[in-house]
Amino acid sequence: MTQKIERFEDLIAWQKARQLAAEIYRISAQADFSRDFGLRDQIRRAAVSAMSNIAEGFDRGSRSEFHQFLVIAKASCAEVRSQLYVAQDAGYINQEIFDSVSNATSELSRINGGLRSAVQKQRDNK
Repeated sequence: MTQKIERFEDLIAWQKARQLAAEIYRISAQADFSRDFGLRDQIRRAAVSAMSNIAEGFDRGSRSEFHQFLVIAKASCAEVRSQLYVAQDAGYINQEIFDSVSNATSELSRINGGLRSAVQKQRDNK
């Protein structure tokens, strides 16, 4: 028997997005990365967007709106992943950090995609 999710904080997708945002804040506060205000702020906004869109979509109460916000959250993950390449190419992060955070964005994208599919099925069955 599955437990009904009543708060966005209970969603694994939101929990993973929160971890990703915290990691992005941590790595972007380091050395030269912290002084590249454009990239630092953009990657932080994208990470926060992933987390925030999951929460906002969930609390909208409509499956259609939740689905749309999950689409946006998934796209924000791709934005973070793309910006990680810029950070690596600029020498702000090493390969190990790149791989770790990139894998976290990919995992979040997969979880988000699965949640989106489940919401789509619920929406279609109504």
